Amino acid sequence: MSGVPLKDVLIVGGGTAGWMTAAYLVRAFGETVRITLVESPAIPRIGVGEATVPNLQGVFFDFLGIPEDEWMREVNGAFKTAVKFVNWRKRAPGQKGDDHFYHPFGILPYVDGVHLPQYWYHLTGGKGEPFDYACFPQVPLMDASLSPKYLDGRSATPHAWHFDAHLVAAFLMRWATERGVVRILDEVRNVELGERGEIAAVETTGGRRLEADLYVDCTGFRGLLINKALGEPFIDMTGYLLNDSAVASPVVHDDEKHGIESCTSAIAMKNGWTWKIPMLGRFGTGYVYSSKFETQDQAALDFCALWGLDPEKTELNRIRFRTGRNRRAWVKNCVSIGLSSCFLEPLESTGIYFITAAIYQLAKHFPTLPMDPGLADSFNREIEFMFDDCRDFVQSHYFNSSRDDTAYWLANKHELILSDSIKEKVALYKAGLPVNPPFTSEGDYYGRFDNEFHQFWTNGSYYCIYAGMNFLPDSPQPRIAYRPGAVAEARKVLAGIKAEQKKLLSELPTNYEYLKHLHGGRIRLPEQIAVPMAAGVG
Repeated sequence: MSGVPLKDVLIVGGGTAGWMTAAYLVRAFGETVRITLVESPAIPRIGVGEATVPNLQGVFFDFLGIPEDEWMREVNGAFKTAVKFVNWRKRAPGQKGDDHFYHPFGILPYVDGVHLPQYWYHLTGGKGEPFDYACFPQVPLMDASLSPKYLDGRSATPHAWHFDAHLVAAFLMRWATERGVVRILDEVRNVELGERGEIAAVETTGGRRLEADLYVDCTGFRGLLINKALGEPFIDMTGYLLNDSAVASPVVHDDEKHGIESCTSAIAMKNGWTWKIPMLGRFGTGYVYSSKFETQDQAALDFCALWGLDPEKTELNRIRFRTGRNRRAWVKNCVSIGLSSCFLEPLESTGIYFITAAIYQLAKHFPTLPMDPGLADSFNREIEFMFDDCRDFVQSHYFNSSRDDTAYWLANKHELILSDSIKEKVALYKAGLPVNPPFTSEGDYYGRFDNEFHQFWTNGSYYCIYAGMNFLPDSPQPRIAYRPGAVAEARKVLAGIKAEQKKLLSELPTNYEYLKHLHGGRIRLPEQIAVPMAAGVG
């Protein structure tokens, strides 16, 4: 017998998580379910998640029916074709300038069932041209600050996006309310529980009592519904990753003079790392650090020194965050999405990725009444796997680093808790075996997307980080030794990549040219933006 469809969903909290959820649910279920979002104008938004991963368009915006150009123009959107890791390795004696490697987007090919990175290692032994430059067409384009798209809109290489998270929330708020989402500006002051421990209603400071069949907690680190009202424990994972704080500010930038980089930069510091997210007219930036090794005041000084900012005049957003996840993201009739569910430092742009994954899984597991506990159990397994797998990958940037110049970097190398799963991945990598199964696009829509989430950090991703850190396998995959014909074919593939690099370098516009063309010269700047004291900084 079929269940009874839900009548009301109440989302508590706005921001990026709340309005992405509202937009997706009204598109998926708005014909039969009333979607309401209550948010307080008095609660500030964190707003640090300004970089994304490539599936955002295909999974989220395509589902909403919003073309890339349309939403990018609304949010000061720019392109991201990779993460550029700067100074994550121990510097050689006398080395000058920055030392970097890239983690580009894109699925690397297999030759005779063996992944291309294995042939790179077989042919080079890890010497000569670095892995990222040898195996990805787009890497030289980033050095030249070129666009991943032609001026006519054709895509040349895989890419994700940079944007202002506040503008994304505002854009999706307008889009969702035009399609029926009810927006209430009020603050939840009390959560009323029912006889079985479920949420019965929320009460607001404005005197409202709001009831729903399903509640979505988008209240950020407060976890107002999932943690405070329902008492779901948060599993702290600071033993896995040491960073717990950040200072951040947007910084003005002379695009015409310096160009706009088409990648996110992660710049290693004494006690953490600084992100740089370029957009028109400015870049978003922040220093993520461990309070065990650096005070907030010193972090602010180090951050300002990096960009040539006056620490006395620069208004910084100072953030403390919790690393970890809820034991369960869905409890009774409440689903947590965004920071109220889990948080991992944004080294690989996991914030909006986690939101997108949770929204997708909620739609896939959307219940009827009475709610089947099996749906919540399945949802929770998906979120747990997603978070723990990403945690393993982010950890890999730290314990494999050769830096040993501060107590912070030594602690990352020797004191982190490592899961059995990451130990297994490292062992497979060292033996020249695949870390994850090959990516495939077979199956139905949900099957494809589940596969993409479960294998987002592909063999190529691990190879980018490990090889970038000069952490190499003991040997290439053994089967290569028995396939000389496949080695010859791999040489052709690698030569084809070099030819494509040369072609794209000669054809593509600069990232600045494309973004200026896309936005028509219109630049949206935050109210508070830092200005470098030294010309040319940034």
